[in-house]
Amino acid sequence: MTSTPAPDAPVRLDDELSFLMARANALSIAAGNTALAPLGLRVRSYSVLALAAGETRPSQREVSDHLRLDPSQVVALVDDLQRRGLVTREPDPRDRRANVVVITAPGRALLDEARPAILAAERELHAGLDDGERRQLTTLLRRVAFPD
Repeated sequence: MTSTPAPDAPVRLDDELSFLMARANALSIAAGNTALAPLGLRVRSYSVLALAAGETRPSQREVSDHLRLDPSQVVALVDDLQRRGLVTREPDPRDRRANVVVITAPGRALLDEARPAILAAERELHAGLDDGERRQLTTLLRRVAFPD
């Protein structure tokens, strides 16, 4: 059972779950961006590349929804990846008004190189957790991030 602090209790920001999640996210993004920088990627562009590599062939709208980014941000990310020859836009067979984002061979090669770097950054960031705690944290965050 969780208890609610009294209204006149001192504010302890580091006890607030939303603050802790935001700070952990900021630390994770910073570590990921540092690890990906030598490859010319950032966490957001890596995420788009990873989604484009999946079997679902996501539309730009689906990428936007999955990453919780404004569609204009996804357009800019896909534009950059396409300019670099890492993804292409192809007509969406489910909706001819939309495009799907598809990884190219150079994009897959870069993703294959980036994945170990991002996983190493993740391991370093979570070094204070044992394997069971990391699995538990992953399970809990997945439930929060994807409640359906």
